[in-house]
Amino acid sequence: MEKKKVMIVEDSNVMRLVIRNLINTNPNLIVAKTASNGKEALDLLPSVQPDLILLDLEMPEMDGLEFLRAARLKTRAKIVVLSSIAIAGSTAATQARNLGADAVISKPSGSVSYDLEEKRGAEFWGTIHKILGIEID
Repeated sequence: MEKKKVMIVEDSNVMRLVIRNLINTNPNLIVAKTASNGKEALDLLPSVQPDLILLDLEMPEMDGLEFLRAARLKTRAKIVVLSSIAIAGSTAATQARNLGADAVISKPSGSVSYDLEEKRGAEFWGTIHKILGIEID
C-alpha cells in the first residue's frame, strides 16, 4: 500500500514535532509537509496534494476556520481538526464540522499537548484510520 501523505498545519514548533513523531510511527503514513498557519498551508496545497490535513484552529495570519473555508474549494484531502479549543460540543468544534472538517479531536492538555498519544492516542489513530480507510492490524 502506498503511504498516505499528511500535512500538519500547526503554529507551535513543539506541537508540530509531537504530531510529526506520532505520524512517523505509522507505516501507512508519511509527513509530506508542515505549515505554521493556514495561509502557508493553502499556498502549499497544490504542490503537496495531501491525503490528510491535521489542522490547528488557533494560528496567526490565517486561523484554522478560515483555512477550512478556503481549503474545501481546493482539496479533497480529509481534514482532522486537532485543537485545544475544539472540545466536543463547543462552538469551535461545531463551526469546524460545518465548514467541512471530517473529524475534530481536542488536544488533551492545552495548545501544547506532549501527552497527545497517551491521552488521545486511541481516538487519534481510530479517527485517522477510519477516515482514510486504513485497516487496523
